[in-house]
Amino acid sequence: MFLTRFRFNTARPGARRLLSSPQVLHAAVMSSFPQLLPTDTPTPDTPRVLWRLDQPARAELMLYVVSPDRPDMTHLVEQAGWPTAATPENPGWQTRPYKPFLDRLTTGGDWAFRLTANPVHSIRRKDGEPTKITAHVTPAHQMGWLLDPQRQERCGFRILEKPASQRLLPDGTTRAGAPHHGDRYALAVSDTRPLSFTKSRAADGKRSGKPVTVLTVTFNGHLEVTDPDALRRCLTQGIGRARAYGCGLLTLAPIAADPRAVA
Repeated sequence: MFLTRFRFNTARPGARRLLSSPQVLHAAVMSSFPQLLPTDTPTPDTPRVLWRLDQPARAELMLYVVSPDRPDMTHLVEQAGWPTAATPENPGWQTRPYKPFLDRLTTGGDWAFRLTANPVHSIRRKDGEPTKITAHVTPAHQMGWLLDPQRQERCGFRILEKPASQRLLPDGTTRAGAPHHGDRYALAVSDTRPLSFTKSRAADGKRSGKPVTVLTVTFNGHLEVTDPDALRRCLTQGIGRARAYGCGLLTLAPIAADPRAVA
């Protein structure tokens, strides 16, 4: 496994084109792996290529990729980086082995984390109608999606609670007295973003008539490792839906460091 970081040169037209559509960017990311064919479909039990966009500063846009194989991002550097500044020692992206970090995960370890995900749920508006996948649109419900006990157990972690001295509301409640987990846990929601694009058909390259809409949410917080093997699976296979469109990549960093940092 490998963890890769690439910085976009947002002044370049190629960068703006790639960033205009998660499907276009996904295709560019997958083109970094010559051994992968466009028809290859990852199985649920094997590591897959995951990616995420982070914007740590206004003029800084980073692409993070977790992959089973080492990527070659020469095409990204040529289209959306600084090609004339590339050298054999610094080709325009940074890749390092991920397995040594994964092997260090132990039960009870505390980490800062960052995750961009597509929190959804199934609803049925009328009796007898089929269920429909719908995005959670409020921060409280988005946090509830990640705080779901079964989801946390499957992913091998537990979201840490804030010390009582750091809670702004008594017992983590709203002023009206209703439960509100947002002040109870070391968890924050940021950068909720609706993405809408038209999906290309793989066979003929034509556009389908109906656009694809994905609501992405970025979570920052602190977690405790409860099952290292399950957490390793989530770190290499992703969490939730829309993983082809920049969702599902969970990264960890020491709590003393910036939560936006990547392990």
